[in-house]
Amino acid sequence: MKQKLELLLPAWDMEKLKFAFAYWADAVYVWAPMFSLRARTNAFTMETLKEAVDYAHNLWKKIYFTANIYAHNVKIKPFLAQFKKMYELNPDAFIMADPGLIYLVKKDFPDIIIHLSVQANNTNWAQAKFWQEIWIKRIILSREISIKEMKEIHENVPEMELEAFVHGAICMAYSWRCLISNYLSNRDPNQWTCSHSCRWEFKVFKDNKTEAELETVTGRPENYEELTWNFYLEEKERLWELMEIDEDQYWTYLMNSRDLCAIDYIPELAEAWIISFKVEWRNKTVNYLASVWLAYKEALNAVEKWEKYDIEKLAWELFSIANRWYIPWFLAWNPWVNAQFYERNWWFQTKIFLWIIRNFDKKNHLARIEVKNKFDLWDKIEILTPEWTFKSEIKTIKKITTANNSIDRAGFRPEIYDERLSEEASSAHWWGYEVWINIEKDYGEFALIRKDV
Repeated sequence: MKQKLELLLPAWDMEKLKFAFAYWADAVYVWAPMFSLRARTNAFTMETLKEAVDYAHNLWKKIYFTANIYAHNVKIKPFLAQFKKMYELNPDAFIMADPGLIYLVKKDFPDIIIHLSVQANNTNWAQAKFWQEIWIKRIILSREISIKEMKEIHENVPEMELEAFVHGAICMAYSWRCLISNYLSNRDPNQWTCSHSCRWEFKVFKDNKTEAELETVTGRPENYEELTWNFYLEEKERLWELMEIDEDQYWTYLMNSRDLCAIDYIPELAEAWIISFKVEWRNKTVNYLASVWLAYKEALNAVEKWEKYDIEKLAWELFSIANRWYIPWFLAWNPWVNAQFYERNWWFQTKIFLWIIRNFDKKNHLARIEVKNKFDLWDKIEILTPEWTFKSEIKTIKKITTANNSIDRAGFRPEIYDERLSEEASSAHWWGYEVWINIEKDYGEFALIRKDV
């Protein structure tokens, strides 16, 4: 392979960033405080952004700052003031979308590297030529285009770096510009507080037509006949709140979209000169990220060496995490009716994320566990590490307790096992709970544990 392929992963706090690099990310993207479209759930401050840059660069990895808002007038001055501070932190690039802000920062900081955000919706080579003229180094391509179109963009603008999303949730909106959640639950999708309203369960009510009459006048877009009567939606949890809905030749817009997965298409994407393979993630756990990272990194490593990879094995790893069944979306074709998951509006997964290993006691061969989901004695488990997975079985659960009032806790350290402050248990329960369990060896600070559903 002529070019180095980059696995680009998200991080909204330092723990996620450290896990990203532990699980083989080549680069991460983080969100700028106040001036990214993920501002509400972003844990980074200007102080921790410096820590993040130092951590990445000490590993010889890259870090990109996302500052992709479309600004109103009132935000331009504070944006430029903060941008100077972010520039001084020396990230490897800024991800931006607003042409006006790009113009202003390029004028003041001509040496900065800018990657064009997917929010700018680059869908053709003419747009790429335009952005090249103002010294954009990389374009994150619109998710609505095919691999064939990506290749044409490269052929027409070969100097431009191209980046594409390869995995993650897809919403019904064009390039994630959705207003449904905002309208129905006052939670802004572009601030990463989406309530996934497009996936709720709705009933459709109609005026003046029988079901048989309705079927004769609807169908594929190419035989579309305009609907001239009124339709209403009723959501499962909001009975009797009827919402009028319009429909045109592109169908009704409330959808339960399947998830994007391009694990089958890494060679084709590389041949189209995609050099950065980006993972989308909205409030997912480190378990989700670890599985995605391991699968795609193995595929990218194989493609770089002109080798084949085991698609079935990697697909099973991706199905271990919560998903709404995968399709490649527009990469290969327009998915039409296959884009929707009709069976249910909930997700599917083959593994349950149980806990994060926080400490290991070598003397007693016990690991301190931060519990995320319930497990029991004799459960068969998998330990997920950056080197892949290992199988084990739960034979000991010791609940951490402070019930023994007869001992001096002055020197108590939670990371060291103390038999006097533990009690036998047959199970461990959900979140905010710590136990010690039997582990054969120390799997390192980034080990995760899961079990079959």
